Amino acid sequence: MDANGPHPFDLRKPYELDDVTMLSVFGSDLASRIRTHLAHHDRLAVPLDGRRHAAVAVTLVADAERTPCFLLTRRASRLSAHAGQWALPGGRVEAGETPTAAALRELAEEVGLTVAPNRVLGCLDDYPTRSGYVITPVVVWAEESATLTPDPDEVAAVHRVRLDVLERPDVPCLRRIPESERPVISIAMVGTHVHAPTAAIVYQLREVGMHGRPTRVDHFEQPVFAWR
Repeated sequence: MDANGPHPFDLRKPYELDDVTMLSVFGSDLASRIRTHLAHHDRLAVPLDGRRHAAVAVTLVADAERTPCFLLTRRASRLSAHAGQWALPGGRVEAGETPTAAALRELAEEVGLTVAPNRVLGCLDDYPTRSGYVITPVVVWAEESATLTPDPDEVAAVHRVRLDVLERPDVPCLRRIPESERPVISIAMVGTHVHAPTAAIVYQLREVGMHGRPTRVDHFEQPVFAWR
């Protein structure tokens, strides 16, 4: 037991699952598998070098069929930055705040979901954005019965996207643009294409968290509309 109470899943349990089982059952086996893979990952920490620090919550929840999902939001149209874009719950890391604390705070503020610190599974690589941020993705395991209450001032919509969407053969979609030598990454979901940084982060969730593959994503480009 730690200061935040007992861990909600047994880290000593076997976590060998075939892919079909892993993606169809929201439970402690999947949580332990992802936590173990993140613990063994050589995480990339990107220096700020004058950029602002942000954190996002890569939040794992169940849908009505108990299928593992992650939360995807669409930013409200009234926001001053990146209005209407697809995103993970998150925002700036305040002075004296850790990325984990910032991600959990933003998760509660944006979608009304409060998660204890002992349900954090680990962190993915930092992702530097064109708009002057370094994003730390914090992987969070929510309650199976998680209830969402989006703040309309910040969030226009919130979706539970099944993890098996990330397993399709067309993931990731890469394309070239004249403005950059780096490939632009996107993933088809919720009836559209979601781009980096969100696409890069959830792709690494698949590669590192779900499969334990040492995959970097900081070289993937954002579309030009997201550079501002």
